[in-house]
Amino acid sequence: MKTQDYSRHIRYPPFWTVWGPLALGLLVSAYFGVRTILGFTVENLAFTILALLVAFLVPQSRRHALPVQDRVIRLEERLRLKALLPDVPASRIDEIPTKQLIALRFASDGEVGELVERVLAGDLVTQREIKQAVREWRPDHERV
Repeated sequence: MKTQDYSRHIRYPPFWTVWGPLALGLLVSAYFGVRTILGFTVENLAFTILALLVAFLVPQSRRHALPVQDRVIRLEERLRLKALLPDVPASRIDEIPTKQLIALRFASDGEVGELVERVLAGDLVTQREIKQAVREWRPDHERV
């Protein structure tokens, strides 16, 4: 696996960039092919409806998985920060928004304290700013 850093930490599964659009095109082609060759029947209509439901549900499953992962990352990072930074009050750590905690997960244990101080001071606001400030990248190979 390649070394992970800011320039290549986002992972795009082949399904979403290659196979998904191809499957959708195949689905539409199959519908018109079945309709042209076999004619209209209840079975063909049921098959088409089922195929369209599957085509709709696949992206929805990803859309619902990401917020769950965000919640897990938020909990993991809060626990990590409370263990690594006992001098920072827990209430201050709880003030850090989820998006910023998600970006802080890439910071190594040695530099996360400095970055948290900068986030709490308002120096680092966006995920991009936080990720670009990370010097020792801590890869996350588990993100969907």
